[in-house]
Amino acid sequence: MPTHHYEQLITARWIITVEQDGVVLDNHSLAINDGKIVAILSPAELTAVSATEHINLDNHVLMPGLINLHGHSAMTLLRGMADDKALMDWLQNHIWPAEGKHVSDAFVFDGALLAMGEMFRSGTTTINDMYFYHAAMARAGLAAGMRTFVGCSILEFPTAYGQNADDYISKALAEAAQFSGEELVRFTLAPHAPYTVSDDTFRKVVTLAEQKDMLIHCHIHETMDEVNSSIEQFKQRPLARLHNLGMLSPRLIAAHMVHLTDDEIALVAKHGVSIAHNPTSNMKLASGIAPVQKLLAAGVTVGIGTDGAASNNKLDMLSETRMGALLAKVGTLDPTAVPAATAIRLATLNGARALGIDDKVGSIKLGKQADLIAIDMATLETSPNFDPISHVVYAAGREQVSHVWVNGRAVLAQRKLTTLDEAELKARADDWRVRILAK
Repeated sequence: MPTHHYEQLITARWIITVEQDGVVLDNHSLAINDGKIVAILSPAELTAVSATEHINLDNHVLMPGLINLHGHSAMTLLRGMADDKALMDWLQNHIWPAEGKHVSDAFVFDGALLAMGEMFRSGTTTINDMYFYHAAMARAGLAAGMRTFVGCSILEFPTAYGQNADDYISKALAEAAQFSGEELVRFTLAPHAPYTVSDDTFRKVVTLAEQKDMLIHCHIHETMDEVNSSIEQFKQRPLARLHNLGMLSPRLIAAHMVHLTDDEIALVAKHGVSIAHNPTSNMKLASGIAPVQKLLAAGVTVGIGTDGAASNNKLDMLSETRMGALLAKVGTLDPTAVPAATAIRLATLNGARALGIDDKVGSIKLGKQADLIAIDMATLETSPNFDPISHVVYAAGREQVSHVWVNGRAVLAQRKLTTLDEAELKARADDWRVRILAK
């Protein structure tokens, strides 16, 4: 007779816990109650338990959900409209004008839902976002069931959303208050970049982040043009300027950080700054290769992000994880740089640490939330399977992600979205395409 009964049991051919690099559990099961992992069971132990729901994944890898550490979800609606441009040309002459005409509450809500559907289908369970109309992003996260960090963009110049830095900050705090207490939604302060934010505004952000216990999310050292412009305007590199303004701390998630000296890497490590590495976006915009291997060696927490679909053009964290590993190798001419197990950790537990939620998600451990994904390895593309960790990074594709759970709730089952209507998402996207082309 069973001695324990659980709400859910998930049995998988391989379980990658990410608690220790290289460890794979064979034919084990996770027991889940109230959305939390309450037991990890061997095949022998499984005979003594029962469950209301038991899912058998005989040919699958089960692992923590992927954490997208830097994105602009609503920009899925601008996917492919301004490709093959340099960053500032892309922003100033294409993206910002299009956003000025179209970005609204409805644009952000529809674009975010489209992005979340795509992200679920590639194994993402958490998004660290940065955009406008923050309440719309939060509502999308709740509607989809995605763990959502809503980055409140702050700039000095007017957009469709705000007039100046004080206006952006005021709206950010007001909208954050609307969603206080929501488990899946958390707001962050997101000053856009050193070239769009003043010293006074950065100081305000630092003070508010401490007062409100909020993370800070900012583009930093993305291109050499950014670095050189800062030297010309401020007589110092952007990171030095931010350091003098008190921005460097464990609260800061610095997106990109491509162009760093050894001294800057040491400075980042000293102050506990986390970095969101965006390999595909950095390649597509020809920004460069971030020194990930040096950052990891210095003890810096590095996670992985997709950036927005307008500069990637996919929100595919499996692909991004592979690119992160390969770029580290070619950038250092060292084939041992960022091995597969490390790459998985960057895409899961490191992202959770950067967001301050590694006690809840990012690995498979007793007491953590059941943010999980299953990847089907019974395909031609992943046969034979000598090493499931290697296959996740180097061989598997997002089309093999079969199941996704957030807090134990299935948001993708057998490749079908359960919280979102795929046909409706595509119809809304096409409607926006018509509207954008009309203008």
